[in-house]
Amino acid sequence: MKAMTNNLTIRKGPRIREIHITPIATVDPPLLNAAGLHAPYALRTVVELVTDDGISGISEIPGTLAIDRSLEAAKSLLIGLDPFDLNRISDTLVAHFGTDSAAERGLTPWDQRTLVHIFSAVEVACLDIMGKIVNRPVVDLLGGKRREAVPFSAYLFYKYEGAGGQLGFGTDPHATGWDAARQASALTPAEIVAQAQAMCAAFGFQSLKLKGGVFDPRQEVDAVLALHEAFGPQVPIRIDPNALWTVETAIHYGKEMEGIIEYLEDPVRGQEDMAVVRRALRTPLATNMCTTSFADLPSSIRTVSEDIILSDHHFWGGLRASMTLADLCRTFGRDLSMHSNSHLGISLAAMVHLGAAIPNLRYALDTHYPWQSDEIIVGGRLRFEDGQVAVPTGPGLGVGLDRDALARLHQNYLACGLTKRDDEIEMQKVQPGWKFQATRW
Repeated sequence: MKAMTNNLTIRKGPRIREIHITPIATVDPPLLNAAGLHAPYALRTVVELVTDDGISGISEIPGTLAIDRSLEAAKSLLIGLDPFDLNRISDTLVAHFGTDSAAERGLTPWDQRTLVHIFSAVEVACLDIMGKIVNRPVVDLLGGKRREAVPFSAYLFYKYEGAGGQLGFGTDPHATGWDAARQASALTPAEIVAQAQAMCAAFGFQSLKLKGGVFDPRQEVDAVLALHEAFGPQVPIRIDPNALWTVETAIHYGKEMEGIIEYLEDPVRGQEDMAVVRRALRTPLATNMCTTSFADLPSSIRTVSEDIILSDHHFWGGLRASMTLADLCRTFGRDLSMHSNSHLGISLAAMVHLGAAIPNLRYALDTHYPWQSDEIIVGGRLRFEDGQVAVPTGPGLGVGLDRDALARLHQNYLACGLTKRDDEIEMQKVQPGWKFQATRW
C-alpha cells in the first residue's frame, strides 16, 4: 500500500519587526477620589507591534515614565519573536523582569506591577495581529462571543467645576449636553443626581456607580439614597469608598444601604477586614483592591473576602489571563466584573471583547470613558447604545489607530510635564497640606 504524502504547506509564522511606544496625555476633568484629585491630563501609553509582513497590532495601557522605560527595554527582547507564541513572549519577559512581588505593591496593590503591565500591552497587540491574520475578532480568540453587546455602568464622581486639560478648572462656555454637565461641579447629593441624570441621558446607562472615599460617609450615603429616590429601585446602584472606611463604619452604613445597593465595593482595606464586613451584611462585596492577582486568590478563598472580583486586563496580565480568572471565579463561587481607569478607545475595545467572552457577567462593567473627550481610534469615539457597547466586528480588536490624533496627544504629553499619576500632589494644589490616609473614617 502506497504511503500517503502530506502536501500541506505550513506557513512560516510572522515575526515582530518593529515596536512603537507612544506616551500620550488625554484631557481629564478635576475628579475627586480617595487618593486626591485627578490632574488635568491622564497618562496612557499606546503600544504598536508591526510584523515582518506589515501587519500592525495595537494596545493601550495606563502610562507612567517607569513603565514606558521598561517597555523600551523590552523591545530588544521581543523583536524577532512570533506574535502567536505568547508563551515564549511571557517566558522571555519573566526571565528579564522577574515576577511582580505583592509585598512591593503596598497600599496601591493594582499599580506597582511592571511585568503584568508590559505583558498585557504586548499580549493585546499580539491578539490584534492574530485576529487580522486569521480574519477573526479578538473575542473569537478568547473562545467566542457569549453576548453581542457589553453593558457598562454610569461612573459618577465628586468633582470640582472645570473641564481639565488647558482649561484646568475653567469651563468651556460653548459646551452643551453632556459636555457641559461633565464640566459642572458635583459636591452635593443633588449635584450627584444631576450628574447621573445627564450621563444616563447621554449614554443610556442602566446602572450607577458612585466613586466615594471623598467626603464623610454620611454625605456619600445620602448621595446614594438620593440616587435611589431619583432613579427608583429598578436601577442598580453601587458605591466604592476605596477602602477608606473602618470595619465599624462599613458595617454601620452598609446595613443602612441594604436593599438599596447591588454591591458595596472595597469599603475596607485588606481581605481579613473585608471578610468581617461581608459576614455582617447581606449586600455582596466587590473588590479591585484586596484581591488583585492570582497570588491573592488562595487567601481570598480561605477568608471569603468578597463576592465579586473586579478584574482589569491591564493589571491581571492580559485578556487570556482574565479568561482564566473568569473560570476560577466560576469554580469558587465568585462573580466577575471589570474595574476601569481613564482609558480611551483601544482599551475600551479590548474590554468589550473580553466582556463578550466571559461566562459569568452579572454586573455591568465600570468605565471612565464618558469623562474622556479625546480619542485615538479611526472614526472617533465608540458609541454606547442603552448603556452598552456592541462588540467590534472587524478583525482583531476591530479599531484602527488615528495617527494624527496620536501625534496630537503625544504633544500633550510632552507639554504637560506629567510622568505619573499623583492625585495627592494635585489635591495639595487645592488644599495645601492634604495627605492621603489609608483609613480616613
